[in-house]
Amino acid sequence: MTRNQAIVLRAAALWTFYVWITRIWNIVEDGSTSVAFKAVHSILAVVSILFAIAILVVASKNRRGTKASG
Repeated sequence: MTRNQAIVLRAAALWTFYVWITRIWNIVEDGSTSVAFKAVHSILAVVSILFAIAILVVASKNRRGTKASG
């Protein structure tokens, strides 16, 4: 994995964190949404954040592997 590819993956992961944390904050503060809506979107947020963590791990491991071999 090239350095630029790792940067793109990390940027995508950080953007995902930002979007979902902001989204959940807004949903929790909004009194007009139902509990079911909040629950579904909280689950979506958790899954998306877990994917973002996985992306960061993959980018970091592949990048370290590239540095060690090259």
